[in-house]
Amino acid sequence: MANKSTPDPILLTLFANRFMSIAEAMGKSLQQTSISTNIKERLDFSCALFAPDGDLVANAPFIPIHLGAMSFAVKHQMKLHGNQLKEGDVLMTNSPHAGGSHLPDITIITPVFDAQTKEIIFFTASRGHHADIGGILPGSMPPTSVNLFEEGAEVVSFKIVNGGVFDQKGLYEYMLEKPAQYPGSSGCRNIKDVESDLKAQISANHKGVQLIQSIVDDYGLATVQSYMYHIRVNAEYSVRNLLREVAKRIGSTSLSAVDYLDDGSPIQLKVEINEREGSAILDFDGTGCEVRGNLNAPVSVAHSAVIYCMRAILDIDIPLNAGCLVPLTIRIPKKSLLSPSRTAAVCGGNVLTSQRIVDVVLKAFRACAASQGCTNNLTFGTGGKDKDGVAVIGWGYYETIAGGSGAGPGWNGTSGVHTHITNTRIGDVEILERRYPVLLHRFGLRPNSGGSGTWHGGDGVIREIEFTHELQVSILSERRTRPPYGMEGGDPALMGRNTWVKQRRREDGDIIDDPSESKEPRYINIGGKATIFMGKGDRLLIETPGGGGWGRHIDGIAQEAPPLKPT
Repeated sequence: MANKSTPDPILLTLFANRFMSIAEAMGKSLQQTSISTNIKERLDFSCALFAPDGDLVANAPFIPIHLGAMSFAVKHQMKLHGNQLKEGDVLMTNSPHAGGSHLPDITIITPVFDAQTKEIIFFTASRGHHADIGGILPGSMPPTSVNLFEEGAEVVSFKIVNGGVFDQKGLYEYMLEKPAQYPGSSGCRNIKDVESDLKAQISANHKGVQLIQSIVDDYGLATVQSYMYHIRVNAEYSVRNLLREVAKRIGSTSLSAVDYLDDGSPIQLKVEINEREGSAILDFDGTGCEVRGNLNAPVSVAHSAVIYCMRAILDIDIPLNAGCLVPLTIRIPKKSLLSPSRTAAVCGGNVLTSQRIVDVVLKAFRACAASQGCTNNLTFGTGGKDKDGVAVIGWGYYETIAGGSGAGPGWNGTSGVHTHITNTRIGDVEILERRYPVLLHRFGLRPNSGGSGTWHGGDGVIREIEFTHELQVSILSERRTRPPYGMEGGDPALMGRNTWVKQRRREDGDIIDDPSESKEPRYINIGGKATIFMGKGDRLLIETPGGGGWGRHIDGIAQEAPPLKPT
């Protein structure tokens, strides 16, 4: 067995990469066996390994907001099931109050047992965003939701596989029957696709189990678990050194920042660094209270944003793992929008408020200017309950749209990129137009939308979609009333804008084609959060925010900003 106090540096690197390669192999398996556009094409999923205590060990570069939060989900299931789990059991959960982020993100958790002792030695887990799990609107990301029940099926804990047997009946009860009990809400509109993708997640987890057992066979359990410990300690020391370096660079051990959601709710942070210990307290006191809408973020999401920021600021190649959080004490005020009540709506908190938390943390650490601060969540589809309350089978589509990233001391921001906590792709136009009743008119960079400065922010994008059938279309976005900020004198970026290009129609619903009548479409600003029943030929024009600039311009001459010292 390797000595805990003296890890071999070569073996440390080897195990770090072996663990990451397992997560990568799980991800490749999930992509290959899934069928949905969301998981197979957009890669909106994450896979990771967890220690027997539920701490994150290693992951591949998937979705940052998933990876920091999944540990909460694993630990919650351990509390519920204790030592009652057995080989062949697989758990499913998505509840924000059981370590989930928002309801469409379903986590599948598989325990890994030692062949001799039959004790749990690891967990494998995968989290995928499912395009429709019920709720009041197709896509399960309703911009108008005011409670959790309107957002779809909630699963605190469900043994989707029990002793090797897949529980289809239980799954259908959770996904079809329970969500439909609430007024105006429907069950999953396309359960077969969801079921298929969940089976793909189960298979991906099993792939991880096989690979872990292979490493244990090669090196022995004691050595594998010893280096699992060393990897976490290495990440802890790296963050401690980073905190000391930040205090020296800024010349202060007290940092603070505040930013605001579009509705005016503040997200406030104060950081107190202990240079001697290399630790810090991150206190979000002063953050706004729970909101009536869906911008509330579960506690796990706030922790995810913080661990992502620490790993992003570090300029060394280590796996993102639980060690990054050991030097940090995160304080989140009760009854705030970062610690909402049991039934609060949260679908926007995971994808929008999380971006603002990241911006606030990076602002406090003076790391870079604001990114677009949004994921520009577009959903459309059909089905659900009709006006008579009858359930109609349908489908839902979901995508996030890129924007600009913020500039920093020594670099320009990137244009047209998914920033920070969302590391997904956008659907290819060929797939989009072949599978759905839409035409893509425009998709390109939005010129001059990034903030200027010594280093300029990245530009946002323009995406214009025409709907060739009547569809329910929803947009859930931020940075439509407050621009992404610049830093060190840099200019803010342009705000985003969502425009409904509505065709003029006669009373019978047909588009006007008579030359004697006005047939110019109407251009209607629908704001950051809206759902609209769009007619055939209507278009949605989405202009996403850019990133903020860094550094001043004096008399038209760019003033060079001092570079960050290496950590």
